[in-house]
Amino acid sequence: MSTGPAEVRAALADAYRGEWGVVFGTIVRLTGDWELAEDCAQEAFARALPAWERDGVPRKPGAWLVTAARHRAFDTLRRGTTERDKLAEAAALEAAREPQPPGDERLRLVFTCCHPALPPESRVALTLRAVSGLTTREIARAFLVGEDTVSQRILRAKRKIASAGIPYRVPPPGARAERLGGVLAVIYLMFTEGYAPSDGTTQRDTLTDEAVRLARLVAAEAPDEPEARGLLALLLLQHARRAARLDADGELVTLDRQDRTRWDHALIAEGAALAREAVGAGGPYALQAAIAAQHALAPTAAATDWAAIVTWYDRLLALRANPVVELNRAVAVGMHKGPQAQLDAVDALGASKELAGNHAVPAVRADALRRLGRSREAAEAYRTAGSIAPSRAIAREYAKRIEEMEQTDEGSAPL
Repeated sequence: MSTGPAEVRAALADAYRGEWGVVFGTIVRLTGDWELAEDCAQEAFARALPAWERDGVPRKPGAWLVTAARHRAFDTLRRGTTERDKLAEAAALEAAREPQPPGDERLRLVFTCCHPALPPESRVALTLRAVSGLTTREIARAFLVGEDTVSQRILRAKRKIASAGIPYRVPPPGARAERLGGVLAVIYLMFTEGYAPSDGTTQRDTLTDEAVRLARLVAAEAPDEPEARGLLALLLLQHARRAARLDADGELVTLDRQDRTRWDHALIAEGAALAREAVGAGGPYALQAAIAAQHALAPTAAATDWAAIVTWYDRLLALRANPVVELNRAVAVGMHKGPQAQLDAVDALGASKELAGNHAVPAVRADALRRLGRSREAAEAYRTAGSIAPSRAIAREYAKRIEEMEQTDEGSAPL
């Protein structure tokens, strides 16, 4: 039975988003040839449109696409004229006769793309292309680099995989923990680059959505890894607030001023439940998720349990010393014990090399001074923060605070 063009295109779009990694990964597994896998996957999707319009959308679109790509791969190898082509065809045929290995093709792809032998920027680009099917242009746009740069990163990564003989597989349990750290780091990098772009532009939902999808996949395929659940929990809890992070003019809205009715409370419930499961193992992502859950579950900003948040930060610092975490803890201490405690804590970090030039340090100091009623000093600290803000949106936020301090200080000596 034929299907309307709109329905076919919608079905194909769904299949592309959900099955690209499976189709691509299957051909990589059978042939070990990443370039061939790319060509065959693309052709399978291209052939699907007229075939599905003529015959209807198949009951299992993913299986149809895998079969089409596999036929294309064998045809290509069979037409080869070199000895190498013949050997590759024989190897692929033998692999096809073997039972399919357990596990998800996309998970094998993720672990292969995130092999530590590959540079971090290449891992991200290759993961987005191979697992998610994002085009070179989409990846370039997401990370604000040229398409040629992305193409070169992907090409070098594929060559490295071939030359180093990096196996296409999920590492055995004994080696998985080390590799899992790299996988989770790449997914978290995708999310943070989409959620708070390093160039200060508006959040990029394509990246955040994809990062959440990959985190779900890894957590589902690695159920015994609490940090995988911890990362998923953290992303869900942050992702739940995206609708309230910007106002109608596209300006950033700080957490304490966000309209909590606009948060996605289903995602919050899911993320909080995952955080409770994962936090017992006490990994960094799980502990950050526990902190995010305290913010997300508070009915109002004033009702936030800051004492609990300080405790979570203490556990996080005990696990891994980190100046940025210490700065965030200083804010939590200030909200729990008062602004003087916050000022003391942030001043104690003044000599940290890692925080040199970080706009958040004078901003946190300014906040403590503001709450202490030292508006002139607060304005000066906000000016310092604004002068090194990483984006115009953040600089505008500091400018608003300066204006508030100046108005507060009216009637006294001029700033």
